[in-house]
Amino acid sequence: MSVVVALAAVPREKTGPGLRKLTYFVACTIDGFIGDPEGDATSTYSYVTGEFLEFLTTEYPETVAAPARPVVGIAPDTPNRRFDTVVQGLGSYRIGLDVGVTSPYAHLREYVATRSLTESPDPNVELIADDLVGRIRKLKAEEDGLDVWLCGGSTVAGELIDEIDELIIKTYPQVYGSGMPMFGAGFAPRDFELGAVRAFGNGVLVRTYTRKR
Repeated sequence: MSVVVALAAVPREKTGPGLRKLTYFVACTIDGFIGDPEGDATSTYSYVTGEFLEFLTTEYPETVAAPARPVVGIAPDTPNRRFDTVVQGLGSYRIGLDVGVTSPYAHLREYVATRSLTESPDPNVELIADDLVGRIRKLKAEEDGLDVWLCGGSTVAGELIDEIDELIIKTYPQVYGSGMPMFGAGFAPRDFELGAVRAFGNGVLVRTYTRKR
């Protein structure tokens, strides 16, 4: 049984036009790694079952990749709840690309930050080669829409660390010892305020933090 310390998911509130959040919704180990040194996090997949899987498919259905949506029972017409846009680096995007999935989140607007790819493999995917921060600021300044989901990985999160408004961290009960950190950035303290906390019976912990500005 899960334990809810605060509301599991709080709807986004706007206080003015164009105030879209950039949310780093990410999975990590107890010691803060989002993957092994090469970015592989398949060891955590066994925890995405039962009540935790139900939580993800109910509260954050848009974060489930398109090929997996019918497998976990997400209907094609399921509306996006929190995000309408996803941003990720090439390493994260390549996981699907290597198996022929060119638009892993076809139900969202997709952006991939990369200087290696010069042509998008899919019409739904827009490549960002330069001024990633500027592009994200433009997305956040849009008048309407849901929030922007930063999917990963470490390098992109490090580049966008000062643009992140919210962290939603899914912590799995594993310790890697070393690997790919949540942020590939230099040292500088940045403060966040703890909000929602939810603990699941399988040991997964989901915490939400809001940036202190």
